[in-house]
Amino acid sequence: MPLDLTDHFSRFHNGDPDRLHFAAHSHHYWPDVAFEAQAQAWNDAARHADGKWSFLFDTVIPASKRHIAELLGLSDPSTVVFATNTHELLVRVLSCLPADRPQRLLASEGEFHSFTRQTRRLAEDGSIELTTIPVAPIDSFTDRLGEAARRVKPDLVYVSHVYFDSGHRLASPADVADAVPDPDTFILIDGYHAFMAMPVDLGAVENRLFYLAGGYKYAMAGEGACFMHCPPGYGERPRNTGWYAAFSALEKAQGGVAYAEDASRFMGATFDPTAVYRLKAVCEWLAEQGLTPADIHAHALALQRRFVDGLSTLDHPVLAGDRLVVPIADQHRGNFLTFESPAAADTQVKLTGANIITDVRGDRLRVGFGLYQTEAYVDRLLDRLTSLAPLIRFAMPSNSSIVRPVSPDP
Repeated sequence: MPLDLTDHFSRFHNGDPDRLHFAAHSHHYWPDVAFEAQAQAWNDAARHADGKWSFLFDTVIPASKRHIAELLGLSDPSTVVFATNTHELLVRVLSCLPADRPQRLLASEGEFHSFTRQTRRLAEDGSIELTTIPVAPIDSFTDRLGEAARRVKPDLVYVSHVYFDSGHRLASPADVADAVPDPDTFILIDGYHAFMAMPVDLGAVENRLFYLAGGYKYAMAGEGACFMHCPPGYGERPRNTGWYAAFSALEKAQGGVAYAEDASRFMGATFDPTAVYRLKAVCEWLAEQGLTPADIHAHALALQRRFVDGLSTLDHPVLAGDRLVVPIADQHRGNFLTFESPAAADTQVKLTGANIITDVRGDRLRVGFGLYQTEAYVDRLLDRLTSLAPLIRFAMPSNSSIVRPVSPDP
């Protein structure tokens, strides 16, 4: 039976009843329990005052780590650490790499801006040597990654589980681990477009790789609740460190600045914990509903198929099945669809004017699907697109041959 959780997202739906929001991959609606969690964070601060942090580290944070560990198939929740954003955690991992020579990094050409901007800047100074490989064709990606790893001998391999500018999905994190021959090489997987969007099981590789994600997208918890799974034995003493990293450090001397042995060695300093409250509340709500990431993914794929089937009668030059970067028949994709066209940006502007919310990356228009949408909601989108067809349609240039880039816009 199709899911209908509309009532659980009433605050966002009622915020603008006319809005058709299809940017679940970017700015996901939050369920109402997140609002209640926000208030609970305030009330707990008032109740505990100076004792707030002890309460948080004894109750809210451990509970949230347990939820994440369960969702990722991790055996030990203490391998999870929180931060305000993924960039903070990325920079902390980079600070673990050798400091006496340029650090060698290997990545794809399709990584998100938090990685590409930072590493390009470091490469300008010669602090790192960055090697990138194309994402497409995705079927040969891990083979090409392995070849590059043997050639480059990187200190860090950084790839995405699901690529933000296309929806391409890697077969599994284990395939990435198998492709990197040197056990001393750090492996960091950006899982932001996979966490809570689809099943992810790190159990077989939990001692081999880092996994980075957060609550802003499919976890429906908003910004500020990012986290990283940290395998033991990798990055034991980050140079970029905060005083929270010493909270659970062992009493014995470590020959300098002390660090905890669990993931809290990657902690920074004081942060706003309300996002962790929201993440905890969403995880508990999903459990109460009996919903798993597999259910969420199946729901999104079903809505995608309904949408693409409906587009067949629209005859739009951009929103069309043959414009999809990842074809609808390919199940190895994320919870959004990516349409490629030189007119993607112009189309997105026109859609926004009609209160249809999507987003664009270069010449790629992204349409995302999530739990707050239903089949009827998709049908409303198709009806509005049909009624607006004369306004959003435009003549395509006769020489508009499509070039498929494999890297995001700078």
